[in-house]
Amino acid sequence: MKFWETLSLAFKGGGGQSRPPLGRSYIGTYGGASFTGAAPYSYEGQVRDAYINNPVAQRAVRIVAEGIGSAPLLPMEDSVATLVNATSAGQSLLETIAAHLLLHGNAYVQVLGGADDQPVELFALRPDRITIEPDAKGWPAAYAYRAGEHQTRLAAQDAMGRPAIIHIKAFHPTDDHYGLGCLGAAAKAVAVHNAAAQWNKALLDNAARPSGALVFDPGPDGSALSADQFDRLKAEMEASFAGSGNAGRPMLLEGGLKWQSMSMTPADMDFVALKAAAAREIALAFGVPPMLLGLPGDNSYANYREANRALWRLTILPLAGKILDGLSGALRAWGEDAGLAVDRDQIPALSEDRERLWSQVSAADFLSPEEKRAMLGL
Repeated sequence: MKFWETLSLAFKGGGGQSRPPLGRSYIGTYGGASFTGAAPYSYEGQVRDAYINNPVAQRAVRIVAEGIGSAPLLPMEDSVATLVNATSAGQSLLETIAAHLLLHGNAYVQVLGGADDQPVELFALRPDRITIEPDAKGWPAAYAYRAGEHQTRLAAQDAMGRPAIIHIKAFHPTDDHYGLGCLGAAAKAVAVHNAAAQWNKALLDNAARPSGALVFDPGPDGSALSADQFDRLKAEMEASFAGSGNAGRPMLLEGGLKWQSMSMTPADMDFVALKAAAAREIALAFGVPPMLLGLPGDNSYANYREANRALWRLTILPLAGKILDGLSGALRAWGEDAGLAVDRDQIPALSEDRERLWSQVSAADFLSPEEKRAMLGL
């Protein structure tokens, strides 16, 4: 027996062999999501910083997730189409799964059966609420779902041995149970981008430069301001002259004070370039060409058409294939011949590739019409 056949039987439980044990991952509150930065780590905090408060990360995730949710699929059975095209908690199922994979690295889909013992709904669970409960050898036996004080234990399989929870995960090189999302890789760039935005806003609130400094002239006697005088002067300045609402307001100075204007150096004003560099790193982490996000200074692609084609070929189609393969394998165990796949011929961004293939096949005189149709998938 060949090596690969032996390995296949080992993982299927054939030949009297069993699966190898898995390492026990750290089981935490946030379902194994990987984070960087200062503790305590929080998936919700990372999502708030990256997806809710950062326009670049949010747009990158939405471009990929919405592209997968709207991708044309090959013809399928009506029952499968009803399951896949239905909404999950008011949201597109495929779009929700894609967003969970990008942000968390894990997507959990609960298969809900009906009275006829057939799946009637696929419900996408929030991955940060899921904790995997392994068996004695480390393989997933159940999933604990926590929502506030309420906890539900969901079995990995039903009584018939069919998958009750579909776990789709991104590759994680050091974890046997949980996938690796993009938040950890983009966290530092998101922090830099958010900090640069806050800094620029603070500059704009102060006319894009520090307005200046009050310099006390001690006079011939060399006297200095007392602590009470300094605090009173500081409070009056903050109340009457600080902020964008007081920009351009005339200032009346008492004796012994003079106003010295200040300005920013070109190096201090370089936050625009820093912010653009951080935005390109965020786009890189989520697999979106920076040109599609409107980022300046990126000439990696000749035009938007080429960048859009790269987005589909390098990011959307591989992730869509992972999601659809995971759903197909689970539905096949339920007796549904899913065969889910993206219909590449119906994707406008790949029309030029299809045109080129048709031209090459049509010009091949040594091929018969039947062979040409087979090469074109007809």
